[in-house]
This record gives sequence, structure tokens and C-alpha cells, in this order.
Amino acid sequence: MAQARLRFIIFCCDSLRLCLQYTQGFREMGKDSKPKEAKGKGKQAGGGSDESAAKGKGKAGKGDGLGTCTYVKARHILCEKQGKINEAYKKLQDGWLSNGDKVPPAEFAKIAQEYSECPSGKKGGDLGWFPRGKMAGPFQEVAFNTVIGATSAPFKSTHGYHIILCEGRKN
Repeated sequence: MAQARLRFIIFCCDSLRLCLQYTQGFREMGKDSKPKEAKGKGKQAGGGSDESAAKGKGKAGKGDGLGTCTYVKARHILCEKQGKINEAYKKLQDGWLSNGDKVPPAEFAKIAQEYSECPSGKKGGDLGWFPRGKMAGPFQEVAFNTVIGATSAPFKSTHGYHIILCEGRKN
């Protein structure tokens, strides 16, 4: 009975956290807001695990390594309208995220080419490596706090609505 109650509490906390992240994404994100993090190999889920962060080259060694690196390699989808970014995110969910899988970069690139209104969309949303301080506030927050291989929930910046796929981290 206690184990079932604990699972229910964890489920409720995760649901509430995801709800809060979703609504925060559609207003200006505060400095202390955190994006969704992935847990475990091949999974898309919330939770602070250092499993993913401890495996790759060039990540910070303390804690989960999020937010402490100097450079991030990322792809993104940018849309002016919330409805369009939600369509793109639904495609990602239907294909991978709802199954708990990570979105392969090549598949993310195809969706970026189809939906992104950024010039990088022609290159599959590839932004390459960029340093801390180069991108606008909310974009930087999400990019530097997303686990390698994870896809962020849609969020809003001054340029529009984004989805980010983190491909690498280094100092």
C-alpha cells in the first residue's frame, strides 16, 4: 500500500512539474526556471539524473553537469505562432517522445526543415556549437539546461516559440 501511494505521489509531482514547464514556456521564462531533463538511456522523462551527463565527453563532472558547461551544440525549431510550434511538437511526441524515446537528430532535422521559420531550418535547425552569452535569455536557459539527446518542451522567447534538441556540451 505504501509503495502504491509513493508511486501515485511521484506521478502527481511529475505531472505538476510538466504542467508548470509547459505554461512557463509560453510566457517569459524567469531566470530560475528549468526545462525538462531526460533520465536514462533512450528515455525522454523528467527528473534529475546524472546518468546521461556522466557518459559524454566534455561535460562538467559535478552534479548533473547541466548549466555548468561553456558551449552547447543544439538544433532548434522556431515558429512565430504558438499553434505551429505545437504542431511540430505533436509530431515529435507521436513519433518518439510519447513512447519515452529520444528524437534522433536526423528526424528532428526533417521536422525543423518542415516547420522552422528560422534560416537554420534549411540546415535541419542546426545551430552548431555556441557559447554561453550568445543566445537570448530564455533560449540560453533551456539550451544549457537540457540533457544531451533530450528535446525541450515548446517555450517562448522574444523571437517566437522554440523547441530545442541538445546534441552536445563542452567546456
